[in-house]
Amino acid sequence: MRSQGARVRRSQVYTERIRHVVPLQVLAGWLIAAAMTSLFALTFAALGLTGADLTTDSIWATVALALGFWAGGLFTGLRVRGAPLLHGILIGLTSLAVWFALNILGVFVPGLLWEALSPGLTAILLLVQMATATAGAWIGHRVALRGGQELRG
Repeated sequence: MRSQGARVRRSQVYTERIRHVVPLQVLAGWLIAAAMTSLFALTFAALGLTGADLTTDSIWATVALALGFWAGGLFTGLRVRGAPLLHGILIGLTSLAVWFALNILGVFVPGLLWEALSPGLTAILLLVQMATATAGAWIGHRVALRGGQELRG
């Protein structure tokens, strides 16, 4: 017979399982991430932080991307019941799927190919997207489970 304490500890163990992933939440998180990235990029441009040179533009574009995907992950993490880390990773991988689909369409529609980024920079930006979306989803999930204790300090 198990003791009450053993059951409590076992029920507190959290596991990431693919069956807990909600594809609609992943898509919603990616759409929020894309919109927030655009909003941050426009805000930085309006504040005059971009436009000086390519290095400055790249830094602020990466900051906008990180903040946008963190917000998309947070949005998803607040809404899912399980697997926040998988949701965050899949939000980042959705960018890869969208990029692939746009390049496939670019074969049929001239001028739609996305060739501005090198493969190395693309991989780095994808990792930034996945890392920040995962961090946002994890924090959002913890806030949703604990009633916002993380935000109170």
